[in-house]
Amino acid sequence: MQPDSPQAGAGTPRTMDKDTLDFIQGLFELVRAGDVAALRPLLDKGIPTNFRNQRGDSLIMLAAYHGHLETAQLLLEHGADPSVFNDMGQTPLAGAAYKGNVPMVTMMLEHGASVESPGPDGKTALMFAAMFNRVDVAQLLIARGAKVDAVDSKGMTALDYARTMGAADTAALLERLQTP
Repeated sequence: MQPDSPQAGAGTPRTMDKDTLDFIQGLFELVRAGDVAALRPLLDKGIPTNFRNQRGDSLIMLAAYHGHLETAQLLLEHGADPSVFNDMGQTPLAGAAYKGNVPMVTMMLEHGASVESPGPDGKTALMFAAMFNRVDVAQLLIARGAKVDAVDSKGMTALDYARTMGAADTAALLERLQTP
């Protein structure tokens, strides 16, 4: 992991020492584990919340993906950005949609995540919910304004993804919502 480093002098990048990198890695481990008790005092002391690891995952992305609601809430209260993309073009909202975590999806939306939030390939959280047959998440996203007819870079809609992946329940939901 090599977080962005400030520049030192005449164009020479500064690198972080091993202890600093280990400390940052420890933050990611606390989030993956959902260890709010250990994370809270660090955040209260001003540790930045928008670090990203070597895959571009932010702390909030990992909390959302792993389903740690209390950890995600703590990070959001300390300024974590719920709309930041990882290197695969996914947001915490998309990660929560993929996992089918309705409370996490709700939390991300309530803290400013865009209901559309398409990645570079155009996939939206609704498309992830549709692919993995997450009917409750799909219904929530649609109720919050997700566009059922949004198209990604391949020309695919959420319904196309539901059908391709054999996600019968979300396909049925999306078929009912299509305009003739």
